[in-house]
Amino acid sequence: MKTITWRAVFCSVVLCATSQMALAAKGEVVTYKQGDTELEGYLAWPDKMEGKRPAVLIFHDWTGVGDYVKGRAKQLADLGYVAFAADIYGKGVRPAFGPEAAKVSGQFYKDRDLLHARLAAGYDWLKERKEVNPDKIVGMGYCFGGMAALELARMGTPVAGAISFHGNLGNPTPETAKQIKGKVLVLHGAIDPYVKPEQVDAFMKEMNAANVDYQFIAYSGAVHSFTQPHVGTDISKGAAYNAAADRRSFEAMKTFLHEVFQ
Repeated sequence: MKTITWRAVFCSVVLCATSQMALAAKGEVVTYKQGDTELEGYLAWPDKMEGKRPAVLIFHDWTGVGDYVKGRAKQLADLGYVAFAADIYGKGVRPAFGPEAAKVSGQFYKDRDLLHARLAAGYDWLKERKEVNPDKIVGMGYCFGGMAALELARMGTPVAGAISFHGNLGNPTPETAKQIKGKVLVLHGAIDPYVKPEQVDAFMKEMNAANVDYQFIAYSGAVHSFTQPHVGTDISKGAAYNAAADRRSFEAMKTFLHEVFQ
């Protein structure tokens, strides 16, 4: 009896490992343009891929396209999706975490037309890829990128969904929510000092007024940047990693993607 049990376990492990190898992600740095500005993103895809696949357009945090967002793209490719980490800032613009990143990202909060142009450039590049099903694209982002993913949907872009991880929820023109065509998932730190309760309330009113199909999940004890290990775990700084919230939000994302890509 013990032999059969251990053999079954061994076979299960082998099959699981084989499955993971089959979905091992591949990736490459790619360049594209918005107007005269050169942008540099990162494309990841499953090793074994047939036909056109659903795709996730990922928007970076306030430090730009770096190892973190590239790693997230690979995770999504491991799940069987094409994932493209788009560049909002421009090639070579990769500010350090803190005041420098705040200055660069702040330009795009102020200049929504430029932000929209960069978001559209990433979406247009991705939808034209031969391996991508253009009817099955979701926008997703972290912190600054979470705001960007929501803004992509508010622009009326025909995405199947938008996902925000600990992103800013403010919208200077809330009436644009009526242009959202897909579903929305917001994954929020319940005690995030940078996204205050009044901003959360305004966001929900905005979504409800526009009859958007949205989900809002708040994770207890989590502040800003709760999916980012590199920021540390000191919540007194207002931005800190939370392993439980990271794990739970990743599962919520997977469920959402499965739903909108059916």
